[in-house]
Amino acid sequence: MKLRKITISTVAVLALVGCGSNNQETKADKIERATQKVDKNLLTDLQKKALNAGFQALPSSKAEQLKLVDNPNNPITEAKVELGKKLYFDPRLSKSNLISCNTCHNLAIGGVDIVPAAIGHGWTENPHHLNSPTVYNAVFADKQFWDGRAKDLEEQAQGPIQAPPEMNAPKELVVSKLKSIPEYVEEFKKVFNSEITFENATQAIGAFERTLVTPSRFDKFLQGDNTALTDKEKKGLEVFIDKGCASCHTGIALGGTMQPFPAIKKYKYNDVGDFKGDKNSMVKTPTLRNILETAPYFHNGAMTDIKEAVNVMAETQLGIELKKEETENIVEFFKSLTGEKPKITYPILPAMPLNN
Repeated sequence: MKLRKITISTVAVLALVGCGSNNQETKADKIERATQKVDKNLLTDLQKKALNAGFQALPSSKAEQLKLVDNPNNPITEAKVELGKKLYFDPRLSKSNLISCNTCHNLAIGGVDIVPAAIGHGWTENPHHLNSPTVYNAVFADKQFWDGRAKDLEEQAQGPIQAPPEMNAPKELVVSKLKSIPEYVEEFKKVFNSEITFENATQAIGAFERTLVTPSRFDKFLQGDNTALTDKEKKGLEVFIDKGCASCHTGIALGGTMQPFPAIKKYKYNDVGDFKGDKNSMVKTPTLRNILETAPYFHNGAMTDIKEAVNVMAETQLGIELKKEETENIVEFFKSLTGEKPKITYPILPAMPLNN
């Protein structure tokens, strides 16, 4: 697996290129601006077909990537990202001092926890048997959580910290813990020019999570490099498009939108957990980036076999039964979606003073 290092100097480039200066620019505008440089006259028929199906490439330039993921209401700075990284890994944000964001969204293993249902405070399994989605490329989702109740990563970060079955730490407890650590007090002053608040803490976490993007060979293919995919992967891509999979798994994230689930046929593992989506039975479509590294699959983590997952999706959402070769081709295409992970150096966290 290739690693791509996001350094402080990389983030610093962001300030030089004026990231976040246009607060009126929507996410769709940013994506359009970042992906419009491809000369379609030089593309193959399959590359054109993929772009017409709605796929969009993650820009190859790190500066362009960072501009794309920035939040004008929470501008990315190198100091904020560094603070957010510390908080992401700090288990003291939990009531037990044992659980961090990285516990369920482990950056070393695909941004997930590789168990069917998340395990939280007091070794409690998620009461709805919900699986932890990957944090990698989560910034490209339209909404956060399986039911889409959070509008962005900053808002999402507030939920698990406070939720009793997860980190079980009320806002006041989090703030009091952080305020007891002098180094954090100084960092928050530097980053936010204010004292520590729960909202600022989750803004810092969100800023760090926005840098967790993983460019892949598929991006290079969409940008015009026809050699970036193998012949088998190209065949799988064509099957993926022709069968209708791209109707939901599209855009930069190859997912991330709210869709009806199940759509046509009853979900095979519907009785695993009690989650049925939002009030309109809509469920967030998971990203397919790094999909081969993020098992178990589906909102309830009911299966670990990617081929079974593909077949169940075809039956449930498209009402079709794939041939064995078609399934294998699609899975072959998924290999091109495994991206370069940013190299994350585990932070040395500031010490909490001993009580006298």
